Amino acid sequence: MRERNKTSYRLAHWPIWIWVFFLAPGPLIFNLFAQGAARAHLIWFLIVIAGTGIAAISGQLPGVEARPYILRFCEDKPNPLYRRISYTFAWNAVLNFAILNFAGLIVAGATGVWHLRQIYAYAYLPVFFVILCLGAVGVLPRVGGSTKGEGTERRYFYGAVWTVTIAQGLLLFLWKTLPKTHAATNLKLVIFVATLGTLGAASIFGLLPRTRPIMAGDLVTD
Repeated sequence: MRERNKTSYRLAHWPIWIWVFFLAPGPLIFNLFAQGAARAHLIWFLIVIAGTGIAAISGQLPGVEARPYILRFCEDKPNPLYRRISYTFAWNAVLNFAILNFAGLIVAGATGVWHLRQIYAYAYLPVFFVILCLGAVGVLPRVGGSTKGEGTERRYFYGAVWTVTIAQGLLLFLWKTLPKTHAATNLKLVIFVATLGTLGAASIFGLLPRTRPIMAGDLVTD
């Protein structure tokens, strides 16, 4: 059982949370991928670096604590506010972009016209607000008032992270390499959905990292 987090372990988790909070202003991030970096992106990145750096030094980010908060899965302990906030924003990074990109593919496949910029401009904040509300009431995995369900909830979280991250990365690659045709758009949609389904099934069966079934009382060893 790990009694303390190694410095290398803590440093390895910091960039994860930098990325999570950097993604929070969705329309700004959409412009980054669509048009390239601008001054606003650099300013926001520096703000996130500073904020997460202060939180990391204070041990107020998951995985960056000096000592693991959860030592035994399914132990009924209060879930600290910093974990609830961090994982709520992580769920937004996982869900919001996947939902909007899927909607953009559906619309483009049906009409032959891309409206992704408009979708991000008008739909990102409402979805963001819904996810924040779900996090505030503790509905999302890992953001409840207790860590009692950690053994199961971490499977949902890491399964979603692996599934969406790989699917989104593949979609970005296809977007950059395939021609801007209606047939290519439909191909992107099929591959995106197939990837989500395949990796989602793999996570259910515990085939992806940190998605194996956890028994009540198991010690945290990874």
